[in-house]
Amino acid sequence: MMENKRKNLKKSQLISFFTTLVIIVVINVIGSFVFTRFDLTSEKRYTLSDTTKEILKNLDDYVYFKVYLEGDFPAGFKKLRRETKEMLDEFRAYSKYIDYEFINPSEGSDRTEVNENYKLLYQSGLNPTNVIDENPDGSTKQMIIWPGALVSYRNDTEIAIDLLESQLGQSSEAALNASMQNLEFRLIDAIKKVTRFQKPNIAFIEGHGELTETEVYDITQTLSQNYNVGRLAINGKVDALMHRSEPNPKGEINAYLNYDAIIIAKPTQPFDEKDKFLIDQYIMHGGKVLWLVEPVYATMDSLTSQESTIGVEMDLNLEDMLFRYGVRLNHNLLLDLNCAALPIRTGQVAGQAQLEFYRWFYFPLAQAASNHPMVRNMNAIKLDFVSSIDATSSEGDIVKIPLLKTSDYTKISGTPVFITLAMLKQTPDKRMFPSRGQNVAYLLKGTFPSLYANRITYEIEESEEMKFLAESVPTSMIVVADGDIIRNQIDIKRRTPLPLGYDQYTTNTYGNKEFIENAVSYLIDGEGLIDIRSREFKIRLLDPDKKANQRLRWQLINILVPTGLVILLGLVMAWIRKNKYSNTRKNNVNHEKE
Repeated sequence: MMENKRKNLKKSQLISFFTTLVIIVVINVIGSFVFTRFDLTSEKRYTLSDTTKEILKNLDDYVYFKVYLEGDFPAGFKKLRRETKEMLDEFRAYSKYIDYEFINPSEGSDRTEVNENYKLLYQSGLNPTNVIDENPDGSTKQMIIWPGALVSYRNDTEIAIDLLESQLGQSSEAALNASMQNLEFRLIDAIKKVTRFQKPNIAFIEGHGELTETEVYDITQTLSQNYNVGRLAINGKVDALMHRSEPNPKGEINAYLNYDAIIIAKPTQPFDEKDKFLIDQYIMHGGKVLWLVEPVYATMDSLTSQESTIGVEMDLNLEDMLFRYGVRLNHNLLLDLNCAALPIRTGQVAGQAQLEFYRWFYFPLAQAASNHPMVRNMNAIKLDFVSSIDATSSEGDIVKIPLLKTSDYTKISGTPVFITLAMLKQTPDKRMFPSRGQNVAYLLKGTFPSLYANRITYEIEESEEMKFLAESVPTSMIVVADGDIIRNQIDIKRRTPLPLGYDQYTTNTYGNKEFIENAVSYLIDGEGLIDIRSREFKIRLLDPDKKANQRLRWQLINILVPTGLVILLGLVMAWIRKNKYSNTRKNNVNHEKE
């Protein structure tokens, strides 16, 4: 009988084994034809957006990532490396054309070779970051890390992307978490840009005293990586912004845009009605505009030779146009307690100018005015002599979203504004800044009414060649009440343009370039890609005080508790097994006696 029991037990075990084996094989066969993934995180951290999946599925050749996050890093950068690898693996699950490698840029036979590697990476567009790593014994070690990647397509197009997002006043842990949160956007945006065959066209409008090529040199070079960027004087030419097709057999003429978007950067002279009409019709046919317009004239140039100046209203002949589209630029200047510093020369020692820095309230550091993905997680943006913007009631189906605002310690000065350097020596008082944050930038999207509806002759309105529209097709525009937001500084020694957002006096880098890049990307590519930035993941940072004071305690708990549980489980299993076989022997003995 015992022998039969053993045979039955062996038979049932074999059946269970082969059944399990068949199930595994069937699941794998089904899995090779049916693709699915399970994201068990509460915020769906590893679930790609539909836009990302669509871009990946449409790839027709290999996109290769060279990621320079390899080496002996602090824990935060190791986590960024792991998250980057997992995101690329996720991309590979949806496209066989994604490939990557992780490279240690600090590897080399000697220091000369390492420096040459660094030089090549910098020339390719990557930026290093200096990190001070604190060891458990209290000692520190400084290292250079290149948290970026070079992305190539078909081995003939390559762009550089930064994977680290740093913000002024933000801790390194928060910066790393923000970087990991925006990984999907960074990587898929790079794929879209590197695989784009035909670049969209962008034009800086000139002829009305706008910023010069030198003043917008850096952003022009940056945008040129992804767009065809030019400069255009409209001069009343009908075909400046749009061109008309030849009549088809039915005699119909279609209008086509020459530019996907135009940028109007700090005009100082009035627009005539012809140029306004052409811009209006460009918008009506779906054109996108980035308006960087100042309603008050005030510059620092006036304060270089004298201690005070006056800010006065500036007539650009655009107020009626922008009001019609949904915003009003107010004739005032905003002073903000949260502002950038202004260097003041206080003396000279050994031939070197001595500078002291004072807060200059006319240089507000703007912050996000909404949770729109265009401005979320963005560094502070430096503004110069900015005015407030109000949304107005307007015709058409227009959505008005505030993008940037000043802090809750703002002062509003109506024109004319007396501006003097004497305020630099005054002790700031919060009571002098009674107003809450003022909006200084808006996104407008929808169908816009034409400024010239019911204002032109019947012949022009009905002209097939003119293709006049009284209401726009769905489109969008961005209005900022500061033109200097896009202006780069000029190196005072070399007289060469500096990166946009970099302040050569304080060596701070503000988020101006990122804002302009996001604005242009949104206008041209729409919401699909930029909406990836709106995804928010919970930032679970360790308490720094507990981390410092309770390090040993939690290290012991993490080591001893799992070890103790394993030992305890082993003892329990041994006891159960001992009792089981002891009872089996007793039963066998009793059975034999019977």
